[in-house]
Amino acid sequence: MKKVLFITYFWPPSGKASLHWPLKIIKYLPEYDWQPVVLTVDEDTFSAKDESLLKEVRPDLKVYKSKTFEPFNFYKKFIGKKKDDQLVASETISTTNKSITHKISIWIRMNLFIPDARIGWYFSGVKSGKKILREEKIDAIVSIGPPHSVHLIGLSLSKKFRKPFYPVFIDPWVDIVYYKNFKRSQITLVIDNHLEKKVINKSSASVFVTDTMKNNYIRKYPFAKDKSFVLYWGYNEDDFENLEIRPNRDEEIIVHAGNIFDFQDIPAFWARVKKEIDNNRKLKLKFIGTVSPGIKQSIDDAGLTNYAEYVGLLPYRKMLKELINASYLLVCSTEPRHVPGKLFEYLRTGKPIIAFGNDNNEVKQILEDTNAGMMFRYDEDGGKIFECSSQYKTDLSKVKVFDRERIAGELSKIMDEHL
Repeated sequence: MKKVLFITYFWPPSGKASLHWPLKIIKYLPEYDWQPVVLTVDEDTFSAKDESLLKEVRPDLKVYKSKTFEPFNFYKKFIGKKKDDQLVASETISTTNKSITHKISIWIRMNLFIPDARIGWYFSGVKSGKKILREEKIDAIVSIGPPHSVHLIGLSLSKKFRKPFYPVFIDPWVDIVYYKNFKRSQITLVIDNHLEKKVINKSSASVFVTDTMKNNYIRKYPFAKDKSFVLYWGYNEDDFENLEIRPNRDEEIIVHAGNIFDFQDIPAFWARVKKEIDNNRKLKLKFIGTVSPGIKQSIDDAGLTNYAEYVGLLPYRKMLKELINASYLLVCSTEPRHVPGKLFEYLRTGKPIIAFGNDNNEVKQILEDTNAGMMFRYDEDGGKIFECSSQYKTDLSKVKVFDRERIAGELSKIMDEHL
């Protein structure tokens, strides 16, 4: 059996959503004659913990951990938080926080940490990776980004040991949407673009989780056309086994799962929800994950303070139970290249999906193909979904093509063909 080294910053018990792709792909790869080995950090101090995910790690999987420099520990001190205080992703890049310490920390993050704030793992990661490649006789290397600094570790090891290298892009690199409201210096952008191009150029094949992102990269780097592939974020069919369904009969619950940032605000929709409530419709908003200060303020401004519940991070299975018992599922795509990971779990529940996003034809097409819900622009109120939700009966036969067991098989084919 061939061996592949997965380099991923996030790993259980981290509760970071982006670890679900490698976690499940790794689970299924041995079925396709690939034995994974994992390199990760000794501790992710930024993300909240989800101890339940430890049960998902294969008992026979070798997981190597190495130390990293975490600037977020200094960030906590700088903004006056205690060492054990939990940072909230949507707050760290909030545009509504006008404090001088927040502005300084944002500038440092955007301009001094290239390509990102996890670059402190690079030297330790490379050192540990060298040891693993010598001991484990690795045949290929897969890196998962963001953080995109992980791709630099994979590139370094690939070059030294002449092994095939496959970077996986869950989000874009240089122009990731989180950066759009913040200024990056010209020299920062030059360096970052150089690193991005180098990784794409030296890769054996690059994997993107959306077709729009793949095409965007090919336009930017035409040389990547014949070695660029799409493997969607997907979901895990086995996670939906034996989930208890207890729909709420007293009110209609609109659930949003994951992070929601200031730039994903949908004030017209909040106003429409309030209008429906005023017309005696029993609607309630429920947010699982992190919610930015700007979003909370917008919801309050719409008069929905008493109709919104913020439950924070939940263990993964509990989160799925909330999804499957919801009346509607809300998702906000950030840009045309973004197909939110939660969309695929939403699809599998069969519940009507309310999606917002400007010019995101990929999400719109997925919803139409599966008959799962409606897509609206950010300035629309989304009220039409309340009028015709009964028309949306998700075609689960089309959803199951996104099962990660199948996606693992596709990744194995890419690696087999580009060894």
